[in-house]
Amino acid sequence: MSRLNRRRFIFHSAHQTVGLTATLAALPHSEVVAEFLEVEDAPKPPPKTLRLCLVSGSEEYRSDESLTWLADYLQENFGIVSDKAFARSLTDLPGLEALDRCDCMVLFTRRLEIDGEPLERIKRYFAEGRPAVGIRTASHAFQNWPALDKEVFGGDYGNHYGKDLPPRIELAPTGKDHPIVRGFEPYVSQGSLYRNRNLAGDVTVLLTGTIPGHTEPVAWTRIHNGGRVFYTSLGHPDDFRRRSFVRVLTNAIYWVCKQEVPG
Repeated sequence: MSRLNRRRFIFHSAHQTVGLTATLAALPHSEVVAEFLEVEDAPKPPPKTLRLCLVSGSEEYRSDESLTWLADYLQENFGIVSDKAFARSLTDLPGLEALDRCDCMVLFTRRLEIDGEPLERIKRYFAEGRPAVGIRTASHAFQNWPALDKEVFGGDYGNHYGKDLPPRIELAPTGKDHPIVRGFEPYVSQGSLYRNRNLAGDVTVLLTGTIPGHTEPVAWTRIHNGGRVFYTSLGHPDDFRRRSFVRVLTNAIYWVCKQEVPG
């Protein structure tokens, strides 16, 4: 029996809700059939089980719920273990000691105001060139470290276009053969398109988002201090219902850790 039949990785349809987690069942949704995962039997775990540190604090985009679901999905299908460092407030981000033992940080916070040792711990992580995946508001993750976007991810966040302009997400010419986008299929995101006009010259753009009159990069990779990092400005709750987006995140986690995706 496939894991799709045993677990709850299917979301809203136009007529019913099937197999939702409790956290994501409460998310708003439109009256459309939501594309989602065609989950097959779980592959054999890799020789070394990956451990993630999920750093969450983007209330606007429900990062706690989305990352909790992602942790369940990755553990069920790939044997990946996740520790959680979830913000309690703008100034309180407990659990960062998990960075000392993780293989990859997944960062999804928005304008947190942490300082002192918590912020220094995150800065040390990046200074050591360790693997990281940044999602959506990770470009402006910390009020006391606005340079994170340019210094680490090579981005150039400059606000976003209107929320009434859903972008079509497609492969970039420079990314079509990259392992992170293996299996990707274009889709329309419900999240507003971020402006990133002047990326660092050493990034590799993998995906773009297009609205009438504008195309912006929405996912790219970079080598920072010798370590691999991946960033995507996608990450609206609806993106986590999309097979293509979850596949890209999964591939990115393995890529920054220099491992092949099992199966």
